Amino acid sequence: MTTRSEARLSPTLLPSPSSLDIVRTEIEHRNPAQPEFHQAVREVLETLAPVLAARPEYAEPGLVERLCEPERQIIFRVPWQDDHGRVHVNRGFRVEFNSALGPYKGGLRFHPSVNLGIVKFLGFEQIFKNALTGLGIGGGKGGSDFDPHGRSDTEVMRFCQSFMTELYRHIGEHTDVPAGDIGVGTREIGYLFGQYRRITNRWESGVLTGKGPHWGGSLIRPEATGYGNVLFAAEMLRVRGEDLEGRTAVVSGSGNVAIYTIEKLLALGANPLTCSDSSGYVVDDKGIDLDLLKQVKEVERGRISTYAERRGGSARFVSGGRVWDVPADVALPAATQNELDENDAATLVRNGVKAVSEGANMPTTPQAVHLFQRAGVAFGPGKAANAGGVAVSALEMAQNASRTAWGAARVEEELARIMADIHTTCHETAERYGFPGDYVTGANIAGFERVADAMLAQGVI
Repeated sequence: MTTRSEARLSPTLLPSPSSLDIVRTEIEHRNPAQPEFHQAVREVLETLAPVLAARPEYAEPGLVERLCEPERQIIFRVPWQDDHGRVHVNRGFRVEFNSALGPYKGGLRFHPSVNLGIVKFLGFEQIFKNALTGLGIGGGKGGSDFDPHGRSDTEVMRFCQSFMTELYRHIGEHTDVPAGDIGVGTREIGYLFGQYRRITNRWESGVLTGKGPHWGGSLIRPEATGYGNVLFAAEMLRVRGEDLEGRTAVVSGSGNVAIYTIEKLLALGANPLTCSDSSGYVVDDKGIDLDLLKQVKEVERGRISTYAERRGGSARFVSGGRVWDVPADVALPAATQNELDENDAATLVRNGVKAVSEGANMPTTPQAVHLFQRAGVAFGPGKAANAGGVAVSALEMAQNASRTAWGAARVEEELARIMADIHTTCHETAERYGFPGDYVTGANIAGFERVADAMLAQGVI
């Protein structure tokens, strides 16, 4: 199998000097001190040479540059008061990246690490992820450096109300539809939606997704990203004549994506052995007890070490360790960006991993991706593998638009169909351009083609 790096260096694919390298250099120059954004752009650009060579219309001056430049970048102050009367000031962001296929769509992340570069990397990835769903949604992302952990419900409410007091003027069901991400769950979406209603005097349920099921939300939305990731992994194994039944799996994280990754693994007969948080990881030789994990993380909002204490002899907590040290057949990074590096990849390959599927956004470093590809490991990039969440968000928008609510079985059936279609699209696109089995190239090119066609049709805007 030809790897991405080999494609990027092939003299038959790239002119000399490479126009894509020039574009990348200019983007890095114009966006200093944004390494995550640079990494996301670089990963996409290094796979586009074959499609630009095959489709000259895509090589027209300015198309790739426009794709890499957000349509709008919004930064604003978010003042709020804690329970002791102290005033805090956080920074809010919304990057509306590309609306060629539909309204901007992408989550809000509340975490101390959030800055403009991270929001731009997430928004850029979202363009291609949303395009792959085939559901007519553009790409955007937002958030704040606010940390909801350790804050009371009233403090979180005050922050969300202040955040929405600025954000509301930039969003709408036909303009920009935020959702949740790290640090933003149903609680936060509820406070945000309530403030939006108060300010606008409208019940515009399609303006936010991830709502509660009794006030405009969709069933299966909380589960969708994790479920979809496992379904994508299962598809990758299926085309190799294998399945998840009886396989062991390592999962990172213990938030929403990780929990429902574990749930779907169990449903398909696999045995998830691990979960983690910032303090370390748990390995459970009997397989993760899903009910106990949900109690500790979703109900009590506790640390993962508590799981090991209550589970007893089969589970042990490893402080500060690397979850990727645990041997398994399948690895599903579901925590955060760049959590799986080249050394981790080497360990996983040495231990016989067969498939890696990204539940988080860009959790695998480029060096690790290349190592997996060289070793023949099936690798599902996040823009394809974790698209289930935004896909069901789009289904939530459809339900809101028609004032209907679908049953769980219908939503899950639609999710399974969408994930199978995404897999087929990536797999066939990679083969069409001479990179069989390379889902990274397949996802990038397929997403690019859909967005580029719409951009060309709509003129230079």
